[in-house]
Amino acid sequence: MQNDNSKFKSEFKKRLYNFVLRLISFIERLPKDSVSEVMGKQLLKSGTSILANYVEASSASSKRDFINFFTYSLKSANESKLWLTLLRDTKRGDASENQWLLKELTEIANILASSILTMKGRK
Repeated sequence: MQNDNSKFKSEFKKRLYNFVLRLISFIERLPKDSVSEVMGKQLLKSGTSILANYVEASSASSKRDFINFFTYSLKSANESKLWLTLLRDTKRGDASENQWLLKELTEIANILASSILTMKGRK
């Protein structure tokens, strides 16, 4: 039986994975103009980086590396929020899906930030 911490990690990884799948679908449906394509590529890079760095943290060689990978995930989440907000404010993409992605991303960023603070508090 998994303990609460490993269960949370597993569920959070699934949550990130599902977020990235929905993000990719959202990006694929963006208008085919040059601005949307550039912003979509930037969003794809930053959005997938959240999950990639979270996964990479699991094989970190030290606590410092582990915290750094979480920090990179948080930075990527914040960058992704910027791109989603710009897409929303320029009325590109599905508005309701953008709203869901922004809400989910805010929750993900809060979890990452809280985890970083907790890890930094441990000696």
